[in-house]
Amino acid sequence: MAAPAIEVDGARFAYGANEVVKGVSFQVAPGEVLGFLGPNGAGKSTTIRMLTGQLKPSAGEVRVLGRDVHKERSQVMGRVGVSFEEKNLYPMMTAEENLRFFARLYGVAHPDAHIRSLLDQVGLAARGRDRVAGYSKGMRQRLMIARALVHDPDVLLLDEPTDGLDPVSAEAVRDVIRARVAAGNAVLLTTHDMHEADELSHRVAFLNAGTVHALDTPENLKLAHGQRLVKVRVRDGEGIREESVPLDDAQAGARIQALVDGGDVVTIHTAEATLEDVFLGMTGRGLA
Repeated sequence: MAAPAIEVDGARFAYGANEVVKGVSFQVAPGEVLGFLGPNGAGKSTTIRMLTGQLKPSAGEVRVLGRDVHKERSQVMGRVGVSFEEKNLYPMMTAEENLRFFARLYGVAHPDAHIRSLLDQVGLAARGRDRVAGYSKGMRQRLMIARALVHDPDVLLLDEPTDGLDPVSAEAVRDVIRARVAAGNAVLLTTHDMHEADELSHRVAFLNAGTVHALDTPENLKLAHGQRLVKVRVRDGEGIREESVPLDDAQAGARIQALVDGGDVVTIHTAEATLEDVFLGMTGRGLA
């Protein structure tokens, strides 16, 4: 079994007297996406800053590719691609110049063909020689993804990678992520898009108030902590109405039959809990 690409073991961090990360532990394997989910202020950004060596944990260990991130940051970060929600690009440079600049920082030799390929993957090939100052928010977001990949990393730390993108562009970025995972990259993904998290993540960690409340596959979390319903829409003398029947209700069959017998059935379907429903049920807080 391959060694974990990311290991966080009992990590803690405090800003003064305010401890914001309280013993967080998780691992991400090569070729795996871990959805790192929680509301604003849960400790996600602080954990990512520990993983990039910007912050030193007050306790516990944070390792990437088998190395202590804080002690061996220079050896680690050359193999990590990072896309933060903040778009720290150089606006007076073109997209190509931005990528070429960062390729040189990472010591990438002869990067031009690779840069053209990355711009094509994120749908910016036609705008590669335009200054970033004229880019929309979504275009800058796509360029951040290309920049995270410019040195062909083994680990990706992606913070809201499709924020601000239209549906077509967002799916293109997800395709890029899938391709990197298929090639063996480990991905830590933070997002408020629960459909995206469900679709991309092999496992999900729910973070709230600095602690991990649950860590499992999306399907297992929804089955264990969510509620499956049968939703029946019927037309009766007063119009169309919808009723939801929990499948774990001992009288579910009889209730559904009564609804069907009581009017013309318009639709009938099952609905499982969403990841947002699960998190809300665990913590009493929404993810947004």
